[in-house]
Amino acid sequence: MLDYLRLEVRRTLRDAGFVIGGIAMPVLMYLLFTNLGSSDGSWKTGAMVGMAGYGAVGCALNTGGGVAEDRAIGWLRQLRVTPMTPRQVVVGRTLTGSVTVLPAILAVLAAGGLLNGVRLAAWQWAAVAALLWLGSLPFTLLGLGNGYRLTGQTTGVTNMACNLGLAVLGGLWFPVTLFPHWLRTLSAYTPTYRFAQLGTSAAEGRAPAIGAIAVLTLWLLAFGSYAVLSYRRSGRTA
Repeated sequence: MLDYLRLEVRRTLRDAGFVIGGIAMPVLMYLLFTNLGSSDGSWKTGAMVGMAGYGAVGCALNTGGGVAEDRAIGWLRQLRVTPMTPRQVVVGRTLTGSVTVLPAILAVLAAGGLLNGVRLAAWQWAAVAALLWLGSLPFTLLGLGNGYRLTGQTTGVTNMACNLGLAVLGGLWFPVTLFPHWLRTLSAYTPTYRFAQLGTSAAEGRAPAIGAIAVLTLWLLAFGSYAVLSYRRSGRTA
C-alpha cells in the first residue's frame, strides 16, 4: 500500500497540468478577486478560505482523471492481479488525493498571509489548513468514482463541471449572502458550502459547526460508496 501511495503521489506532482490548474490558478484568482478595487480584511480572509477550498476541490477531483488514464493503459488490470482488494485500491488513491491537495491549500494561504496581509494566530493558520485538508476527502472520492466509471475524456469534462458548479453553488467564489433566498437554501446542502464552513470557522476562531461536520460526513459516505461501486463495475467491463 505504501509503495503504491508513493508511486501515485510522484506521478501526480509531475503533471504540469495539475500544477498550473490546481495550484497556480486558485492563487491567481484569489489575488485578482481581492485586489480589484477596494476590499477589506474580512473579504480577503473569507476569499482566501474559499479559494483554498476551490483549489483543494479541483486537485481532489483531478485524482479521477489519473484513474481514467490508468484504465485506458491497462494499469487497473495490473492492480487486480495483486493481493490488494477493491477497497484498498480506492483507499490508496484517496490517500494520494489527500496528499496532493495540500500544495493548493498552502499556496493560497501563503498568498493571503504574504501578499494580502491576512493576519491570523498561528493555531488558526494550522487549523484552517488541517480542516480544509480533511474536508477535501469527499471530493477525492467523487473524482475517483467518476474516473472508474467514465472514459478519460468524459471524466475530465465531468470533473470540471463538478468543480465549477460546486464551487459557485457552495460559495467558494462569492459569498452565499449574495444569492437569492431559494439558492441560499439549496447551497446549505452542498458539500462545498459545508466544506468552506470548516475553514471559515477556524479563521474566525470558532469550532466547526456540528451541522457542517454531519453533512460532510454524509457526503463522504455517499461518494465513498460511489467510488467503490464504480471500481467494481470497471472490473466487470474492462
